[in-house]
Amino acid sequence: MAVLHDRSARQFRAGTGEAAAVLQYRLTPGRITFLHTLVPEALRGRGIAQRLARAGLEHAKAEGLRVVPLCPFVRAYVERHPEYRALVES
Repeated sequence: MAVLHDRSARQFRAGTGEAAAVLQYRLTPGRITFLHTLVPEALRGRGIAQRLARAGLEHAKAEGLRVVPLCPFVRAYVERHPEYRALVES
């Protein structure tokens, strides 16, 4: 399942309609704050949340943005993937 960046809705999305998994964010100058990851029950256990987190973090890296991981899933993902720790705003 592909992950798409919906800039107008400020989210990364996998799937369509109500069955879509999303990673929502807030963008401020120089910073992206990851707010919430939502994966519907029917899509759980497929690694979709990990793909959303990776897509969001790769976007931040490419754009030179500092990351504020308010979302517990993204925070845990960064802990497990040290290559993204340098992006996190302290």
